[in-house]
Amino acid sequence: MIFSSFGYGLISRYCNALALILFFIMFQTGVHSQTPAETSGKTVVAFGDSLTQGYGLPAESGFVPQLGAWLAEQGAQVRMINAGVSGDTTAGGLARLDWTLVEPVDLVIVNLGSNDMLRGLDPGLAHDNLEQILERLEARRITTLLVGHVGPLNYGAEYKERYDSAFQELAARYDVEFYPFYFETLMASDGVTPDLQNYFQADGLHPNAGGVAAVVADMGPYVLRALNR
Repeated sequence: MIFSSFGYGLISRYCNALALILFFIMFQTGVHSQTPAETSGKTVVAFGDSLTQGYGLPAESGFVPQLGAWLAEQGAQVRMINAGVSGDTTAGGLARLDWTLVEPVDLVIVNLGSNDMLRGLDPGLAHDNLEQILERLEARRITTLLVGHVGPLNYGAEYKERYDSAFQELAARYDVEFYPFYFETLMASDGVTPDLQNYFQADGLHPNAGGVAAVVADMGPYVLRALNR
């Protein structure tokens, strides 16, 4: 992870037979995607807010370094770029997208929208901003993983429905890899309330190092799948 390959006679016949067997196995199991090793050397931009930036955590414990380490353990030595800005909204992300992509990028992980929700902003605005972000990434032929969020009920059922569906609809329309809910693995046993004691910092909003590790372990396979697109 980087941060900011003879024989004749019997040997020949053995190798040919082995190659045929391996080909048959791959054909039968439908293996067409890249291996983790083939993702090495790619550049991944984590584009988001404080959840991406690593708010309140030592540098090595944030989302980006932990994800980079997890990918390396799977054999994918990628270059990770932390493009997280604490407090950023979807509008702020849209405004800085172009200058974030000044160099070649293979994958962008878009994790924005939680601050829109915390501020009670119109879900339609978040939808439109994310739509433009995905539109620009598609135009640049950059593979994208969209991270979803779930709205609270204290703004009303209609707000929650509009907020939740924005991520789902855009992921389907732009055919991007979709991780449905950033906090999915950090919820208590009831599946509704956050597990504040085990996974969150004192503010109750940002995951601690263990919480980030749980998110990375769950989201990691989605990232690998996106890298293999």
